[in-house]
Amino acid sequence: MTTESGKPNYHEAFKAVLLFRALAAPAQDFLFERAEILRFEGGEKIVSNGDLSPSFFAVLKGNVHVSMRQEGKDVYIDTLGESMVFGEAAMFLKTPRTADVTSAESCVLVKLTRFDLMDFLREYPRDGNKVLLALVYGLLLKLRSSNQELVFERRGDNGQNDVDALVAELTRA
Repeated sequence: MTTESGKPNYHEAFKAVLLFRALAAPAQDFLFERAEILRFEGGEKIVSNGDLSPSFFAVLKGNVHVSMRQEGKDVYIDTLGESMVFGEAAMFLKTPRTADVTSAESCVLVKLTRFDLMDFLREYPRDGNKVLLALVYGLLLKLRSSNQELVFERRGDNGQNDVDALVAELTRA
C-alpha cells in the first residue's frame, strides 16, 4: 500500500461514488480534503477479518475481493468495483472486521474515518443526512443479499433432509 501522490487526479472519481454523488460541491470538497487516497497492488490485503478500525473505503479504480476464512479455506463472498464502498459498518460499530478484503489488481481507494465523518456531519448536517441515508441503503442491500443467500442455503438443507430420510428408510430393510 502506498499513499497516492496525485490526489487531485481522483477528485472526479471521488464525486462519482454513490455516497458523495448527491452532495453539494463544498461538502464534497470537505470530505475529499480529509480523505486519504491509497494505491494497492494486486493481491495486497486491505482489510483483515478481526481488525478493529474506524475507517471505511470506496473503490476509485480497480476491483477488490471480499472473502472469509472458513474451515481453513478462503471463501469468496463478492467482488467490488469502482464507486463501491466497503467497511462502512465501522462508521457505526466499534467491532472487529467480519471479512478480508484484498485487491484483485492494482487499485486506488479512498479511505475515510469515523472521525472524518463526524466532523462532516457537524459541518454539513444536511449533506450529512444524505451520506447517512446512502450508508444505510448500502448496508440494507448487503443485508438483503445475505438473507437471500441464507434462504438459498436453507432450501438446500431441506433437500438434504429428504435424502437423509430416504437413506434411513433404505437401511431399515
